[in-house]
Amino acid sequence: MNYQREPFTVTQVNLYIKQVLGRDDILNNILVKGELSNFKAHSSGHMYMSLKDETGVMRAVMFRSAAARLAFRPANGMKVIARGRIGVYERDGQYQLYIEHMEQDGIGDLHIAFERLKKKLDEEGLFSPSHKKPLPKYPKRIGVVTAPTGAAIRDILNILTRRFSYSDVVLYPVLVQGENSARSIVEAIEYFNASDSVDVLIVGRGGGSIEDLWSFNEEIVARAIYSSHIPVVSAVGHEIDFTISDFAADLRAPTPSAAAELVVPSQVELREKFNNVYARLYSCANRIVERGRLQLKVSAESAALKNPMAIIDNSRIYLDSLSKTMEGAYKNIMGDKRRNLAVTASKLDALSPLGALSRGFSLTRDESGAVVKSAKRLNKGDKISVTLSDGTARATVDNIEFEENHG
Repeated sequence: MNYQREPFTVTQVNLYIKQVLGRDDILNNILVKGELSNFKAHSSGHMYMSLKDETGVMRAVMFRSAAARLAFRPANGMKVIARGRIGVYERDGQYQLYIEHMEQDGIGDLHIAFERLKKKLDEEGLFSPSHKKPLPKYPKRIGVVTAPTGAAIRDILNILTRRFSYSDVVLYPVLVQGENSARSIVEAIEYFNASDSVDVLIVGRGGGSIEDLWSFNEEIVARAIYSSHIPVVSAVGHEIDFTISDFAADLRAPTPSAAAELVVPSQVELREKFNNVYARLYSCANRIVERGRLQLKVSAESAALKNPMAIIDNSRIYLDSLSKTMEGAYKNIMGDKRRNLAVTASKLDALSPLGALSRGFSLTRDESGAVVKSAKRLNKGDKISVTLSDGTARATVDNIEFEENHG
């Protein structure tokens, strides 16, 4: 047996395999049929996707020049026949189908199941506009049904905190894909309805393939959303993704971030409206007082010719009454201001970093004094300071563990 004397580099092996595949007549002009999955149309005009059947998956790409000649719009779940060549992407060492032409070969099984269930539930009235419940204008508590990690919950919390910090957020962590995920979502919806602990629900997850989002196409999830007496906002995937949950919900949001925008008002806009109303009331009050002064002056000049002392006495009585009215209005306005200030101060205290420290949280800074928001910013051996409610501890990083994101 002969052995090579010098080892190949990884790049040389990938290049050699690419050359071998390039000399195969079948692989250079091959027809492949399968179902589209993980489809993505890039801004460059290229299309990236996978072709799959019952037991296998193949990566594929269709460059802009070939994609421009397509007679249909590809989508996840479509069955297609693709013609092209098998090649190796040298950087990753993975083979893929370079598609030169593609045509439809019927509709995928998941797409058929989606349309069948959609038709059934629509005929039962689950999507009827008359059943849709309005969202509360100023929700005090917002329930979120999604995975505890991942971009969806981070985006929702970020926007809710920035847009309307007066609402409390209650997260019910669930599985958003895979086995038992649909049942997990249903249990969360049923929990919130049984406890009646929130004013509105956001149910959803971030983007993914049709397989990843399929939990939100399950019949039990659609029926749980329909049966909820709490208004439900469906926020699944990206803007182009539609699920059965979207149709059953009281409102569909194109993304989790958009859902957070829809369920709460803008506190900045509310503050501007309040200031405008206050300014109009103040201006109106001034006009009323000025009009009263003019009327009093005219009456005084007319009556003074007949009975000067009577007009003086009447004027004093009128001024006393007007003074009491203005004093009462002032007290009412200031009372409302004090109550609003107390509520705002209470919420600010709850959001205060010092309040968070007193509840057991801590604040970590690096050697430069910058706040450390992510473990990715730290390295083993870094010097850090940890601020607690009653002091600061100095420490050295010995080990870093990262949380795994899901969904």
